[in-house]
Amino acid sequence: MPDAVMLFAAGFGTRMAPLTRNIPKPLIQIAGRSLLEHALVLADAARVPRRVVNTHYLGEQIADAVKGRDVMISHEASQILDTGGGLKAALPLLQAPEVFTMNTDAVWHGPNPLEVAKAAWRPAVMDALLVCVAHDRAVGRLTQGDFLMTRDGHLSRGPGLVYTGVQILKTDAVSVEPQEVFSLNLIWDRMLASGRLFGVIYPGTWCDVGHPGGIPLAENMLRGADV
Repeated sequence: MPDAVMLFAAGFGTRMAPLTRNIPKPLIQIAGRSLLEHALVLADAARVPRRVVNTHYLGEQIADAVKGRDVMISHEASQILDTGGGLKAALPLLQAPEVFTMNTDAVWHGPNPLEVAKAAWRPAVMDALLVCVAHDRAVGRLTQGDFLMTRDGHLSRGPGLVYTGVQILKTDAVSVEPQEVFSLNLIWDRMLASGRLFGVIYPGTWCDVGHPGGIPLAENMLRGADV
């Protein structure tokens, strides 16, 4: 099972403006905890021993926030490397052939999504396993979804399930990618072509907190209120 998690925290938080003028999005508070802390609590509960956070915009604030925690920083000093490039740059710290990755702009109500992924992971047939949620359980997400899924878990592109930002991914395809800046979508498309991109449905509710309107929605969801 993966023993490392990559927490994506390097973005400018453009959709969260103006709240991100002086604070990076991962440090915005939701129900008394920062978004980053919500993610780290899940990693702690799933007993993932090696945690890496990538930073760029106002990265010193994130570094200060995790002082005293067993968290390593992969600082993207000159430019944001996107999800694939950011993961590639962090591989020397992650030191793992397969890792969890986790966006830090969402909160969850239900079982630990890392445990959901662990329970469904079958490395013999999978190169990546994406935790997805049904559209009616994706609070604050207005799009029509990202993936379709067959009964055996194979994914294809299309409106339907919403990708939550949590996955297990084998890192070999990332490590050999020659580009410095690239999205993990590039890697997923290759896995789709080979039939090795899979999904698992999250049974709880999930909230997109990438925009200011997501904050009250997330806090209501965590309280169990009608959202």
